[in-house]
Amino acid sequence: MGDSSGSKIILITGASSGIGAATARRLATDGHHVVLGARRVDRLAALVDEVRAAGGTAEHHELDVTSRDSVLSFVEGAHNRHGRIDVLVNNAGVMALSTLDALRVDEWDQMVEVNLRRTLNGIAAALPLMRARGAGHIINIGSTAGYRVDPTAAVYCATKYAVRALTEGLRQESRDVRVTLVSPGYTHSELTERGGDPQVRAAAHAATEELGMPASAVADAIAYAITQPDSVDVNEIIMRSTVQG
Repeated sequence: MGDSSGSKIILITGASSGIGAATARRLATDGHHVVLGARRVDRLAALVDEVRAAGGTAEHHELDVTSRDSVLSFVEGAHNRHGRIDVLVNNAGVMALSTLDALRVDEWDQMVEVNLRRTLNGIAAALPLMRARGAGHIINIGSTAGYRVDPTAAVYCATKYAVRALTEGLRQESRDVRVTLVSPGYTHSELTERGGDPQVRAAAHAATEELGMPASAVADAIAYAITQPDSVDVNEIIMRSTVQG
């Protein structure tokens, strides 16, 4: 079994900004070794340098979460280098908001690919290794959008409902692998900076600026779930800034 009190090998996808980067900083500060994946390797390299300068240990690798081969290489590579993987944080996500009649079909596909398929790809790569070892922890980043639906967010919400259902199914099937869903509300990140209808995106960005919590708050929640004894599985954490209401 894993050691909840010791240093863990922790893989984080979407680690170049936002929740992923904040989680890397927090978990490295806690003494864990973080393996960071994203497409923007220049940002990852800078983050690894920052972590190391602060006394932590980290490494980075280019990762496309929509590619099964890329995710498999990321996960199996870390396993081969370190002999185990203790935690996978499935974090990468996109949010392109628009009404359905805008027919931004390519963006629908992108949200399904990144938000849902990245979760499936991560599970497919990590679960066999964790099962073989008899220990591990898969943490999926959901959203409060997985519990309610708003206009302009139908497809985004659909992907987050799917991540929630998938995570719960995995949890029910697991006895030796812990499974956690962390669902934040408005959070300061790059999520509202790309894609979707420009007016809707601007409104979502303004709301996040006003109502959002720091990404470090979500990192703290992830750290809490990780540090529980192996016999305790924190199933779901739903969190919002107090002012979001």
